[in-house]
Amino acid sequence: MNQTIISITTSLIIISSCFAQNQLPLQSMRDLDYGMPVQKEILSNNIEIAYVEEGDKGEYILFVHGLASYIPAWKKNIEKLKSNFRCIAIDLPGYGKSSKGNYEVSMDFFADVIADFCRKKNINKVILAGHSMGGQIAITAALKHQDLVSNLILIAPAGFETFNKGEKQWFRDVMTVDGVRLTTIEQIRVNYAYNFYNMPKDAEFMITDRINIRATKDFNDYCYHITQGVNAMVDQPVFEFLTKIKQPTLCMFGSLDNLIPNRYLHGGPTEKVAKAGVEKIPDCKLEMIEGAGHFVMFEKANIVNEKISQFLSGK
Repeated sequence: MNQTIISITTSLIIISSCFAQNQLPLQSMRDLDYGMPVQKEILSNNIEIAYVEEGDKGEYILFVHGLASYIPAWKKNIEKLKSNFRCIAIDLPGYGKSSKGNYEVSMDFFADVIADFCRKKNINKVILAGHSMGGQIAITAALKHQDLVSNLILIAPAGFETFNKGEKQWFRDVMTVDGVRLTTIEQIRVNYAYNFYNMPKDAEFMITDRINIRATKDFNDYCYHITQGVNAMVDQPVFEFLTKIKQPTLCMFGSLDNLIPNRYLHGGPTEKVAKAGVEKIPDCKLEMIEGAGHFVMFEKANIVNEKISQFLSGK
């Protein structure tokens, strides 16, 4: 089957899926329905950041999503925590409704985006909550912008698992733009299933959105940013710098995380990786959440929200 036929077939599948759900095919990832009002902030480098903000009292919590994810990954946490905190979730550059471009992507780049966003919003102190790649970004931001970040909440963070030179090259070779772009619907479903121990029905929207964005005009840019995100994680590791984190830190992992450690390169129990990282952070509490996978904050939202509230209240 040649590339033209593949493209036509893909488009027909996406259009059929949209009609089945009584919606028109998406023109852009900006057309995704987040179920929450989305605002925009233009940063000093003309990057447009999409964000949602809920809650009008208490400290600011800024939620940073992981690789290939977006704002709605945090919706269960925002719904609960907004009662006592000012909750902000952003789409990182290259993702969701934020602008996409040929940026020099790195962990420092994302950390600086967070700092610039906070300056634009007149936020002087923020609690950073990061999931997966967002966890490694949050660690980088906490190290680089210590005066801004008051506390860290790391949820299944990247950066605790370490890789040698050959393993880093494996990531670069495996994660290509074409590989992401041509992921089949079946593989998309499999990929999301791996993110959960037992994927809940209310997470199905993530699969639907991922399938539907394949027809959007900015999908190729999104695919590019995923590969750049992988490169950024392996090119700027944080493990050896964990001892320099000064902020009180809460770290949570699902006990049945299928992604950490990497099942192709290392394997073994998640708790071993979790403890290796947590033991290096001077003021860090580890919570292993039973019966949860990599997307622990969604799969076990009630428990995660309770742990966050207890941590921030000093209990």
